Amino acid sequence: MHIIVAGAGEVGFHLAKQLAHEQHDIVLIDTDKERLQYVANHLDVAAVVGNSTSFKVLLEAKIAKADLLICVTPAEETNLATAMIGKRLGVKRTIARISNLEFLYDKEVLDLKTMGIDSLISPESLAAKEIKRLLREASLTETFEFDRGILSLVGIRVEEGDVIAHKTVREIDNLKERKNFVIAAILREHETIIPNGNTEVNPSDYVYFIAEPSGVDCVYEFKHTVHRKIRNLMIMGGSRTGVNAARILSKKYRVKIVEKEREKCEWLTDIVGDNVLVIHGDANDVELLKQESIDDVDAFLAVTGNSETNIISCLMAKKHGVPKTIAMVENLDYIHLSQQIGVDTMINKKLIAANFISRYVRQGNLISIAGVHGLDAEILEFELAETSEVVNMQVKDISFPKGTVVGGVIRRGEGKTISGNFTFLPKDRVVVLSKTEGLKEVEKLFRPQNDGIIAKFFN
Repeated sequence: MHIIVAGAGEVGFHLAKQLAHEQHDIVLIDTDKERLQYVANHLDVAAVVGNSTSFKVLLEAKIAKADLLICVTPAEETNLATAMIGKRLGVKRTIARISNLEFLYDKEVLDLKTMGIDSLISPESLAAKEIKRLLREASLTETFEFDRGILSLVGIRVEEGDVIAHKTVREIDNLKERKNFVIAAILREHETIIPNGNTEVNPSDYVYFIAEPSGVDCVYEFKHTVHRKIRNLMIMGGSRTGVNAARILSKKYRVKIVEKEREKCEWLTDIVGDNVLVIHGDANDVELLKQESIDDVDAFLAVTGNSETNIISCLMAKKHGVPKTIAMVENLDYIHLSQQIGVDTMINKKLIAANFISRYVRQGNLISIAGVHGLDAEILEFELAETSEVVNMQVKDISFPKGTVVGGVIRRGEGKTISGNFTFLPKDRVVVLSKTEGLKEVEKLFRPQNDGIIAKFFN
């Protein structure tokens, strides 16, 4: 595919990096010549210097031959204008990044497709949905369901005293008579480890399992602390992400949102609805936290515009016994620090947006894809066709690329973890974890033979 990405910031860079790995023809547009030079030195992409709303610039990027135009500059107006102009110049599909909540909440009023904008993407809204996903259980640092939980990806932070601390993967497998989970990956400081039977699990490791429903229960049992359902939430910061999170989460949880600017509190009261309690104050104020019953809070979300403030606030909440903390950070390097400093999960809304968009430009029979925070790997789900290379082959006979784990298979509505003697059949839905460098080979193994490139969009 010929894909044009307008904007070489964090979202654009990560998109270009992901798509270039899949051998798409990528052109990156930005006004910052030095930034483009940096990207060109690190990625196999073409670069065009200039404003993406310029006819000349878009024509230089071969807009008329483009399959997809992704507009992710920091300026919402530029993104919308670029998409509209690009459509007039012949691009097949357009995606525009926006930040104005009105576009999301009142999108049925606006017929944007007639203006040339096929899809809208909001990093703030996606971050809120990601937070909702992470709040399934307080003891889990990561959770992702396949086919409504027939198989699940779950992650835990191992602590001294946990059942699996200081045990090898083989010893952990033998803890249960029936194998209903697979240890797919371990995050140890900055290193992503795809384990073998001799790999030992250490305290402070983040361990990621692919499990059947009964296997998820086993993972809970591996923690020495009793797992706790989340009921009461406190959100620090009335940012766009905070507003989106409050609106989504108040349908299921009791939500308080703390904002230190009085005028913003008045605005929040009008927009978040009656189910959310808006508190004027600073969440770093210990006395305020005590007054608002911090001891009864099950999860604390820090989503202000300041990464350091969010991290410190989560640490303070942790000190007061809050079992689940999530901090929004701008610096991607901070995500890897979460396991070292005590914050349960750190998220970056730009990285979430980049990962989300990349799911819709995939090959063949790929059903879904999920990134894991801080992990240099992705979870992929394929539905096997008659002509897929692995069909009628046993797992042990397939040459998977290094850094790949087959976590499980969904067959006729039943999820199961598998062994080397398992034989793949057509219609199987296979869940695979793969390190980034192996993604291309993995997709080749599982997609139908002679299959062309298929783009999936937000239709």
